[in-house]
Amino acid sequence: MVAVLEPYIYEGGVHKHSLLVELLEDLGGYLVQRTPAATEVTLNMLIPKKDVPLMEKLASKLLGKLTKAPLTGVEIAVVSPTLAYHHLPHSACDVAEHFRRDGANTNMIGLARGMGRRVALSADFERRLINEHDVAVFTFGTFSDCIINKKPKLFEGITIPIVVTGGPDLKTEDVPGADAYVGNIGRIAHRMRRGQEIDSLGQMNKVVGEIVDQMREDLSRDPVAVLPARVMKEVQEQIPDIHDVLTPAPLTLQLDGIRVKLPFDRYHEAVENLELDESTVLSDVANITPSRMKDYILVKIKRKSETGFVL
Repeated sequence: MVAVLEPYIYEGGVHKHSLLVELLEDLGGYLVQRTPAATEVTLNMLIPKKDVPLMEKLASKLLGKLTKAPLTGVEIAVVSPTLAYHHLPHSACDVAEHFRRDGANTNMIGLARGMGRRVALSADFERRLINEHDVAVFTFGTFSDCIINKKPKLFEGITIPIVVTGGPDLKTEDVPGADAYVGNIGRIAHRMRRGQEIDSLGQMNKVVGEIVDQMREDLSRDPVAVLPARVMKEVQEQIPDIHDVLTPAPLTLQLDGIRVKLPFDRYHEAVENLELDESTVLSDVANITPSRMKDYILVKIKRKSETGFVL
């Protein structure tokens, strides 16, 4: 029986944090990301549900803090209509940062043609890039008419859940094509640090977290053939060059796959031939294609209904 893994973030001192990592590995959990900063360290982890109290006890002993991180293992595209100053203000950065606080990996994408009612649309390349993520969050401005009547054209061809943020207080059903709408996050010229603004960002994380929970529930009905976290660990052990990658999150987990930030032409065969057990390699249970993000490798794991088994 596959253990249920719970997403958590540990924040504490660098000193002796390796004890926490060792315990995590002994319990069968996975370290998703390690972020050191001077004397502090942040660990994004997937912990077996029944062993969370053990991790909490050790974290407390190390004078650190272990908190639930519902968006760990999720990659979110934060999409702005254009890169112009009136479409990519401070709020888009705050949106991306707030998602990261709950464990998500975020990529900010500025579309080329999101401006103007008659020319607002997205290119095929942009749609494919957005669809490589788990969730797309479109950050819009303060005009209701623009959000309701013009910007939904940007959703055409997007197959992943769409969350929209904007200034007006609208209902989700007011925005055609959106799976959720969060208001009070519009175009501003300052960092979102006021109480009401922080509350709005918290509501945004809650809404996205509910969508992710539903996606995880759907996955549980027809699970992936191998856990993305296990694939991540196998890449780390079998392809040593990944440790030389300086890009943030060289292995980015998704709900049903992983983005490997190595050149596709040079490394796709090594990724395809990752040994999962004596008779199974990764290409048997996953589709491995070039990513639209630079020349990275995108791994999308097949479901049990396709492979007939789960590792």
